[in-house]
Amino acid sequence: MLNDAIDLSGLHRVLVIKLRHHGDVLLTSPVFSVLKNHAPHLEVDALVYRDTAEMLNLHPAIAQVHTIDRNWKKQGLLRQVRAEGQLLSCLRRRHYDLIIHLTEHNRGAWLTRVLDVKRSVARKMPARGRFWQKSFSHFYPVPRGNPRHTVEFNLDALRRIGVYPHESERELTLVPGDAVATEMRQRLAREGVAEKGFIHIHPASRWLFKCWPASQMTALIRSLQNQGYRIVVTAAPDDSELRMVREILAPLEQGVVDFSGQLNLKQLAAVSAMAKLFIGMDSAPMHIAAAMKTPVVVLFGPSGEKEWGPWQVPQRVLVSSHTCRPCGNDGCGGGKVSECLGAISVERVLTAVSELLRQP
Repeated sequence: MLNDAIDLSGLHRVLVIKLRHHGDVLLTSPVFSVLKNHAPHLEVDALVYRDTAEMLNLHPAIAQVHTIDRNWKKQGLLRQVRAEGQLLSCLRRRHYDLIIHLTEHNRGAWLTRVLDVKRSVARKMPARGRFWQKSFSHFYPVPRGNPRHTVEFNLDALRRIGVYPHESERELTLVPGDAVATEMRQRLAREGVAEKGFIHIHPASRWLFKCWPASQMTALIRSLQNQGYRIVVTAAPDDSELRMVREILAPLEQGVVDFSGQLNLKQLAAVSAMAKLFIGMDSAPMHIAAAMKTPVVVLFGPSGEKEWGPWQVPQRVLVSSHTCRPCGNDGCGGGKVSECLGAISVERVLTAVSELLRQP
């Protein structure tokens, strides 16, 4: 056992900070579950960017979700200072006993000092200098050698303070809410689609270098339709994603249910939960589908499937044999197109779909 473990029994409130993108925030959801399971008396709060809050809202282990709006910087100095002051006042009123900082963002170090929190844990990052090193009481190491899933890396923050998660506690948690589930069930019914009667495809990503070529996605959808499957397509309300979806759908002889640009994150989660299968890229919607326990077929290119693959769900992860991947580059030569993704054939994806749908 650790000689500097933190005794949760004497704590009242904990703040978990994750200032990253949607998928990153969702992959922190087991941290809240583990804390609440090991110390049911604790009030566990989250601090995230406002646009990612839906990943954690309604989580049964979270007391409050505090948010930072990235647009504060665009609203002028006075408004930004006022908004920051209101957030700080709100956090001060919570009187935290422990801060768990899960990114490299300097705000976590600053808040630990300003809120005068004596117990805190963050990544060990010597290169960040004295301010970082003196801001936290405990540090957990950045992974070296064999890659580990991001969920496990997040949970390392708890292991470092003497909280050891059980296997059953590591599931992702995302709650759409009953009202949203009913709404999406009704919208699907109006399209003539029954629950568990369709395949959900989210073909695009905010990062173009993570996307499968549009022509291959078109061929996949056509083949699935010829096999009798109903298809529901989603995309974020982003111009580049919507253009890609239009390019994919235009050549099809049969129509799909196209919710592209129409759904918020809770609605997207509800649709994924009702699908018999999800097909997509390494992106937040893939993690959402995994959180909803929907079997996942996902194509990986430059990013690492060991760190970012679908978590604890029936899955097929498809990669090419390119020895240069995962490289993390913005497409080959920085050209936004990843040849390793294009090398994954339509036939391989169809085989993966067939294998997963045959599972009981």
